[in-house]
This record gives sequence, structure tokens and C-alpha cells, in this order.
Amino acid sequence: MAVFKAPTRDIKFVINDVLDFPAHYAKLPCGEDATPDMIDAILTECAKFCEEVLSPLNQVGDQQGCQFDNGKVTTPDGFKEAYQQWIDGGWQGLSHPVEYGGQGLPLSLGLLKSELVGTANWAWGMYPGLSLGAMNTLYVHGTDEQKDRYLPKLTTGEWTGTMCLTESHCGSDLGQMRTRAEPNDDGSFAITGTKIFISAGEHDLTDNIVHIVLARTPDAPEGTKGISLFIVPKFHVDENGEMGEFNNVSCGSIEHKMGIHGNATAVINFDGAKGYMLGPKNEGLACMFTFMNTA
Repeated sequence: MAVFKAPTRDIKFVINDVLDFPAHYAKLPCGEDATPDMIDAILTECAKFCEEVLSPLNQVGDQQGCQFDNGKVTTPDGFKEAYQQWIDGGWQGLSHPVEYGGQGLPLSLGLLKSELVGTANWAWGMYPGLSLGAMNTLYVHGTDEQKDRYLPKLTTGEWTGTMCLTESHCGSDLGQMRTRAEPNDDGSFAITGTKIFISAGEHDLTDNIVHIVLARTPDAPEGTKGISLFIVPKFHVDENGEMGEFNNVSCGSIEHKMGIHGNATAVINFDGAKGYMLGPKNEGLACMFTFMNTA
């Protein structure tokens, strides 16, 4: 089995001697706590987690893959336990706002974390990685109420998030998408349609998955100018951010792939699931680029 050794010496050389992170952080409002000692401690502990926990699971994930049974997905042996360690260590919210449970450190530290995780075990790293995109999209485009409802448990890692764009009849041509968003009386929308190739779309690592979904309202113009963005949780979330009943979001199957077998690439069905518009109407594709750029 291949052994991963985190290149911490090289990383420290680049951030200290080449880029002078400490001087840069001294100018940032969020950089006060990012002292050289703090950066060193974060790199050391992240490297340890990647070397001792994630790297040994890389081959396990590739050999076992994810298992699909009647709508439920089971991740490879050890993935769930590793993810709990991730939550316990507070890694998910390293560079996200303190007000939502994060540590408020600079985004560049989060980038170093993601680099180490992805190199040690890309398939596992996609589960929290997709969530980072969902968190950023909610933070940039969400209302205060939406942020308060979803961000705390996404920031701790108790929930994960996905990006739902592609449909079976239109690969990269999103202007042809058919997923519908019918308005409800309470201001929400009934989301109906099927999305494919949804990375981390279904799994057993967390109780809830928050899907960020592109869909069309009935009066939307044709093409990409008529696409809106919606928050569609697998389980309803109340005003206090607590999980409720099932929201008619189901997994139809997972793909058989040439690689990243440890990450579930899912077909997700929305059967009148309740969703909430994220960002301005008909500007969903522009808002989704926040997610795509993160990914």
C-alpha cells in the first residue's frame, strides 16, 4: 500500500520564506489569530490526520467502493469513523465565520487543509469538499434567515452539501434543464426533477444533506437566463436549524466509475421536495458559479 507523507517542510518554506504569510495575515481582519505558532500547529495536526487516518483509507475506498441498496448508500470501511474525527477536530469550519461555528481563520489556511486532504484521499475529501462549496454559496447569496438555518451544522460538518446541476438529457448545456420549481403558498417551491452525477449526493456520513439545486420556475424565460437556484435539504430544517421530516429527496442509483470509487456519484430524484430560492430569481447560474469556483 502506498504511504502518504505530507510535504509540510515544503509548505512551510513556501508560506513563510516565499509568500510571507505572517506579514500578509497581519493586515487581515481575520488574521489576528493566525500567528506563526498557530499556523504551524494547524499544519502539523492536519498532516497527522491525513497521514494516519485518511491515507490508509485511500486503497480501502478504491477497492470497496460505495454500496447502493434500495436508495441507501454505504461508504467504505473506515470512512464514517474518519469523518467523525473530522467533525470532532473542528476541521470543516477552519476558515469560516465564527458566528456560524467556524474558527474565522484566513481562507488560505483552509486551502492548505484541502490540499493535504485531497492528496491523501481524494475520494474521502470530496464529502467535506462539496460542503465547502455549499457553505460559500449560502454565505454569499443566502438571506440572514437561510444562513442561520443551514450554516451552523454545515460549518461543524454535522451536515454535508452538494451541487445539483446536470440532468440526463443535457450534460453541460444547462439551458435545456427540465427540473421544475412550482411556487407554494408559503413562499417555498415544490422541486420536481432528476439530477445526475451528483458527487457525495447520498451517503451514511451525516444525517442530513443540503442540496443546492438549479431549477426553473413556471414563468422563467428559456435558456440559461431562466434558471434559479434553490436550497433543498434531504430532511426539512425548522427555523431553529433542527432536522425534521423527510423531504422527498431520494437516491435512484450510484454510478460505476473508473476511479474515486470511495465517493458516491449519485442520481438524485426530487419528487415535489420543498425548496427555497437562493439568490435572485432567474440568476441561479450566476449564483451557482460561487459553488463551481469553490469546487
